[in-house]
Amino acid sequence: MKRVLLKNIDTPNNRDLDVYISSGGYNALKKAYSMSPVEVTDEVIMSGLGGRGGAWYPTGKKWKASRETGRTPKYLIANADEGEPGTFKDRVFLEKDPHMLIEGMLIAAYAIGAKSGYIYIRGEYPEGANVLEAAIRQAEERGYLGSNILGSGNDFYLKVYRGAGAYVCGEDSALIESIEGNRGHCRLKPPYPAAEGLFSMPTVVNNVETLVNVPHIIERGAEWFASIGSPKYPGPKIFCLSGNVKRPGLYELPTGITLRTLIYTHGGGITAGKKLKAVIPGGLATSLLTQEHLDVRMDMDGLIAAGSSIGSGAVIVMDEDVCMVHAAKRAAKFFARESCGKCTPCREGTRRMREILERITDGKGRESDLDLMKELGEAVQETALCGLGGSCANFILSTLKYFRHEYLTHIHGTACPEKAA
Repeated sequence: MKRVLLKNIDTPNNRDLDVYISSGGYNALKKAYSMSPVEVTDEVIMSGLGGRGGAWYPTGKKWKASRETGRTPKYLIANADEGEPGTFKDRVFLEKDPHMLIEGMLIAAYAIGAKSGYIYIRGEYPEGANVLEAAIRQAEERGYLGSNILGSGNDFYLKVYRGAGAYVCGEDSALIESIEGNRGHCRLKPPYPAAEGLFSMPTVVNNVETLVNVPHIIERGAEWFASIGSPKYPGPKIFCLSGNVKRPGLYELPTGITLRTLIYTHGGGITAGKKLKAVIPGGLATSLLTQEHLDVRMDMDGLIAAGSSIGSGAVIVMDEDVCMVHAAKRAAKFFARESCGKCTPCREGTRRMREILERITDGKGRESDLDLMKELGEAVQETALCGLGGSCANFILSTLKYFRHEYLTHIHGTACPEKAA
């Protein structure tokens, strides 16, 4: 398909407002201001746009819920934390096409009635934060941000908020806690942010990729967007392809393409002529898939039916030489380190899984460890406070499901496929 979201990334100096405007930038905002906020929201609802952060919750439905609370002030937040391993799509928009994000936020703010907004960016993205701050200043100077935008009578003030780099702040309520100056801990839900979020007021939190879709929907119409990809989950999707694949990178493709098409047609296949062993289809918080799943559709229904999820769209390819036990141990170390610690299941469960996996790779494991790890992982999935905590065992348990024989190889002292220490 022809690029839509990534159409500007190779345009020289596209960070500059005039360059963005010359390619049609901010035309969608002008069109949105000729519509009512309800009409803008209805257009997004009819398009079928789902949140690209992983949950795929209907974007327009979230906007409508926040607006209909009747409480003010309202806030809009762009989630640019992007802490999921293997994910690097948002960074491209932040650094190379910042005005597309700003335009999407302006339209969203108009739809929900927000006058103030934040772009929450992780601490590891200093370049993206600097680019955004410069773009915001330029937009303010030219009347695209601030008071009485383009003479429309609409106001919107936007600020970049730099986080400390905590994985958990990708979860909307922990992100809100961080903006308020608190440690990034997830809140108990309900109430949901759309009703009671930042400073206890109605707040919409949208992923960067979600927001950059908005100008295109308003400019081209809901019917155009709904015609792309899967009928139930339409639109273009950015896939971050990495790992043991010949052509890693960002791929903008219609939802519903197969995993085989992504890896072999677009990614060029497995490096060094080796065989595919496993694929993580949506980031480290999703369950891995194997060769038998290559024809799965890359949308919510297709991946859920296969036992995984689309997640953040981070597709990590692993070849035949990767030891799945060591891969699981690395995942366990990451999640144990990144747990916010607020709830016991995630705080303690991730540590215990890490300890079990370290014991197995150290040659001190026993077969009963596998049942214990499965029990621990399922307990974390079912009882963790937030979605991130609930998903941290997915990858580990899927390695146990599909590659139990590799665990037994380690336990019984034979050679590790990875020959790793």
